[in-house]
Amino acid sequence: MFYNAAMALDRDLSVAFVTAAFAGAPHGRRAWEMLAATGARGLRIAHETGRFDDFLLTERVTDALRVARANAAALGVPGVRVEAADAMRPVESAAFDYVDLDPFGSPAPFLPAALAAVRPGGVVAVTATDMMVLAGVQKGAAERRYGAIPVRGRLGPEGGLRLLLGFVAREAARRGSAVRPLLCYVHDHHVRLYVRLGPPGPTDGPAPVAEIDPATWTGPELGLCGRAGPFWLGPLFDPDLTDRLVPPAAPARPRDVARILARFREEARVPAPFYYETNRLAGALGLPAPPSPDALVAALRAAGHAAARTHAREGAFRTVAPRAVVNALARSLGAGAQSQNDRVRA
Repeated sequence: MFYNAAMALDRDLSVAFVTAAFAGAPHGRRAWEMLAATGARGLRIAHETGRFDDFLLTERVTDALRVARANAAALGVPGVRVEAADAMRPVESAAFDYVDLDPFGSPAPFLPAALAAVRPGGVVAVTATDMMVLAGVQKGAAERRYGAIPVRGRLGPEGGLRLLLGFVAREAARRGSAVRPLLCYVHDHHVRLYVRLGPPGPTDGPAPVAEIDPATWTGPELGLCGRAGPFWLGPLFDPDLTDRLVPPAAPARPRDVARILARFREEARVPAPFYYETNRLAGALGLPAPPSPDALVAALRAAGHAAARTHAREGAFRTVAPRAVVNALARSLGAGAQSQNDRVRA
């Protein structure tokens, strides 16, 4: 039982997401926070968004349950219920419009109950904090827990995000459902997914979940010795949703939430898996100095390729352009920077 101050930004984003995603929806909406702890996330969502008529918070630990009930009573939000329950089982027969799964560690043991509890067209939010596993430090554990081979290194955090999203998509497919990512991101020590579940539509193709073969991969260098995945290789964001995201009225971290929402809006237009870092490009290409990431993004856009800075790592960017195009533009910008440095020294 604890209150995690480091997740304040994540809770800000939860309020922003629910406010936007459930705007204008009909009355009678139901939500379930499966592992409520002291209720910090669920009570903020219920209190600050007003989007749900029935919001169930469950917890199994007695001390946490007592604190969550006291917090709920202090806020007095209509429709909030705090109950003792095991999150590994669906708690009620009626389906929920929104299910929030935020464990300490892996969500895998609780995911079947989450998927079973959400109605068609509803939203499941999933957090994972087992980044040592998802980002490839504990490869064997990733294979056992998620049935996938992770990416290790500087691209490992996004690899973990895409590995988890691929796992959720595969688990949903076993239940006859398709997932549509609305907002999926990596921040600090965790990854967070918001996905809408529903039956596959008549025009839907197979989910973009696949392994990566380094012999044929044309995106950023992943440092792989063999195949990895399966990963979700499709979009992480719904652009219409990201356009509607605004900071909550009383954010815990106002500067940070405004900045990351702006980055989400830009990045949502570039549905390319994984990102480039200019310092890594400079090292790989033998450039005297890394080109500016903003200059590279501008050059890619001028050449007709979608490109944007990414939230996943400061100074990095993603683009739909093949790696050969990125390398050529980086060399051109690097050569220009070298010539300018030579003129300054002269």
